Amino acid sequence: MEIIIIFFIAHWYLSLFSQSFLQHRYASHAAFTMNKFWERFFYVFAYFTQGTSYMSAKTYGIMHRMHHAYADTPKDPHSPKQFKSLIPMMMHTMKTFGDITDKKIEIEERFTKNLPNWPLMDKWGQSLPNRILFALAYIGIYILFAPYWWLYLLIPIHIMMGPVHGTIINWFAHKYGKVSFEVDNTSRNLMPVDFLMLGEDYHNNHHKFPSSANFGYKWYEIDPIYYIMLALESVKIIKIRNKGKYIAAEF
Repeated sequence: MEIIIIFFIAHWYLSLFSQSFLQHRYASHAAFTMNKFWERFFYVFAYFTQGTSYMSAKTYGIMHRMHHAYADTPKDPHSPKQFKSLIPMMMHTMKTFGDITDKKIEIEERFTKNLPNWPLMDKWGQSLPNRILFALAYIGIYILFAPYWWLYLLIPIHIMMGPVHGTIINWFAHKYGKVSFEVDNTSRNLMPVDFLMLGEDYHNNHHKFPSSANFGYKWYEIDPIYYIMLALESVKIIKIRNKGKYIAAEF
């Protein structure tokens, strides 16, 4: 049982870190820069840690920039204000992501600037065979190490890890929590101390200062990924662009 719990926690936080680091902070907001070698390294890291829910950083970047530009309007890819429950909202999010990937909708030029792109990785990572292989790997780990049947209930969370993380922020962090800054949308800081989402649930702060590398604002709002970014910068893997600068820009 200990192995399964460790595996679940590791998958939760490693997948969350790679999504926040690569797709969100790097691709969507260009919070830091890195050379091509390290960019490809973190692509591979995202591929293995996100597994079944791997997402194209380019497509994610476009959709997330649209979310900031159109927050809580009908053009927002995922706004609780536009949907009665979270399932229709997430289904719409998935459809929008697919439409952007397949170039079925026209995208404004401002949403496509300076985005990372690795077409071969994205094509394989988002393919059905790849998702099936990762799902089978998760199931295999549970067959080998899960001593109780009820632990198998965690497998769907592994398979849908990215959408689960997205739902926590895109639904709950727009409906519950504290408003620290007045913004023109429903974003909130879901928890005062973010042990669950590694700083991502300081969502109201992020909508106020989207270009800031640090999502925390008050002294007790610790953003773990920001401190990992500082460590990576100290060994010259990345260069943070807006360190400690609270800039109310789009991206």
